[in-house]
Amino acid sequence: MINTPLRLGFLASRNGSSLRAIVAAIEAGTLAGEARLAVSNNRAAQALEFARAHGVPTQVITTQTDPDAADAQLCAALQAAGVELVVLSGYLRRLGPRTLGAYRNRVLNIHPGPLPRFGGEGMYGRRVHEAVIAAGAAQSGVTIHLVDEIYDNGPLIAARAVPLAPDETVDSLEARITELEPRFFVDTLRRVASGQLVLPD
Repeated sequence: MINTPLRLGFLASRNGSSLRAIVAAIEAGTLAGEARLAVSNNRAAQALEFARAHGVPTQVITTQTDPDAADAQLCAALQAAGVELVVLSGYLRRLGPRTLGAYRNRVLNIHPGPLPRFGGEGMYGRRVHEAVIAAGAAQSGVTIHLVDEIYDNGPLIAARAVPLAPDETVDSLEARITELEPRFFVDTLRRVASGQLVLPD
């Protein structure tokens, strides 16, 4: 296996569960990677506290007042840190054209349900689980995709099905998916680092 260290950047708005799991895997030596930068649009994000505690450089880039300037700043910060692959870990903002252009097919996001059926603008977190239950679906799952200009639209690179129990509720489904997501993100990045999963150019 190749196991080329992944030079990772993270974008998180809140807790950053996947960021935490990925950094922990790097520290444990079970993922070939380097956490180069963690960025948030929220100064109070717990993900930033975690990153600082683990020696990961952090930056706050607010997006509301001037999205174009924020896009340019984000792109420059990622490039200056030597980031090659960007991980979205609960980042609740749309990426701008400069960042997407510089990191085409190199921005990964995890979605708490099957795509494209349960995706799109406004479909995140608990809303996805509610939609899956309301649809009477036989299964849900987690999906990792490459980010483009449209919410949940980019190429799918990994998915894991989660069959629904007969008595499944929104709460129970949310708990199961939330537990699975960070581990699945780490597993997928291991496949990228080893060359088993090749991202498109």
